[in-house]
Amino acid sequence: AYLSLPPFANSALSSLSRSLVCVATASRSLPRMSAPNARQSQGSSMSVITSRSTNGAGNISAAFLEPEEGMILEVPNLRIFTFAELKAATRNFKPDTVLGEGGFGRVYKGWVDKKTMNPMSSSVGSAMVIAVKKLKPGSSQGLEEWQCEVNFLGRMSHPNLVRLLGYCLEERELLLVYEFMAKGSLENHLFRKGGSVHPISWALRLRIAIGAARGLAFLHSSDKHVIYRDFKSSNILLDTHYHAKISDFGLVRNGPADGDSHVTTRIMGTYGYAAPEYVSTGHLYVKSDVYGFGVVLLEMLTGLRALDTARPAPQLNLVNWAKPYLADRRRLPQLVDPHLEGQYTPRAALRAAQLTMSCLAGDPKNRPSMAEVVAALEKIERMKPPPHRLISPRAAARTMHGRTQTRIPTPPPH
Repeated sequence: AYLSLPPFANSALSSLSRSLVCVATASRSLPRMSAPNARQSQGSSMSVITSRSTNGAGNISAAFLEPEEGMILEVPNLRIFTFAELKAATRNFKPDTVLGEGGFGRVYKGWVDKKTMNPMSSSVGSAMVIAVKKLKPGSSQGLEEWQCEVNFLGRMSHPNLVRLLGYCLEERELLLVYEFMAKGSLENHLFRKGGSVHPISWALRLRIAIGAARGLAFLHSSDKHVIYRDFKSSNILLDTHYHAKISDFGLVRNGPADGDSHVTTRIMGTYGYAAPEYVSTGHLYVKSDVYGFGVVLLEMLTGLRALDTARPAPQLNLVNWAKPYLADRRRLPQLVDPHLEGQYTPRAALRAAQLTMSCLAGDPKNRPSMAEVVAALEKIERMKPPPHRLISPRAAARTMHGRTQTRIPTPPPH
């Protein structure tokens, strides 16, 4: 099955080929996974869902169950929705169903039947919540990202990657359908965007970091090493149980081949998270992702944004400003988010700081692999403080309400 580009896209995209987009044979452009934690589907790989029974029978949602270790499918396992179905599922894309908005377009909340994936009312007991991303009209970058999501994420299945359930390609309409992540993004929880969001604990931050690291390690474990390219806290989503999953695969690309150390590509991503070698030269390494992970780890450790124009100029870039603290165990406590007081041991904080520093190394060769990062985080997670050191709920409440959200430690001397 081939998906041809809609007529309007040819004039909008000078950078994209006018050839047909092959979804069913996407395995030609994606490498096979070869890591110990990944298994390749063999023979019985699920094919693209292209039809539905007229009587609604059959458990389509069962096809979206994830294996524990993750796997790569031979072809995308996606439901093809009609625009009318997604319009009904989102209540005609009503403003009150908007979950967020990005460069691609708006994301809407929708409801479908758990078994048939057909649209239905939210009041029905068997309704399953979905997230529907709708392309902005005339967005040339959005079309390229839409293709990337279908061709990459459509074939990947891993507990720490957001599931792409299906898509719609109909005339001028391009949409993507994902599983709904009830707790929103890590960014919202770290920086408390929204009145009902409270600071997350040390233990939960570690669990989230481990989950996200496992997702990146899975991507890097292919023969050609899939590079995510835009790792940041807003792209880590949390489900009802705060289980972390990486989302937004619009900038993903294959890594270097034929013994090369890097690929050269136009610079895309998010300033503050992008690796310095990529920003300065356009050279993209697998370990450029590790740098981005280090930035997020630093955000989790400090409770401060990677970039914040509200901070004084020397402190605008968190990485540049915080490195002297990370390297000095005596001053490290000044850097750690005060909301975490009493929840960790000094040894655990030091190990987290050392891991962060290694991820942020200037030379990609000196950064650990994501598999090594996972192992290091799991060791830190086992460093639990004794019970008497744990902060009480009352003390946590005092800490939460008694400290300013824009806390800035004393800058290190220059």
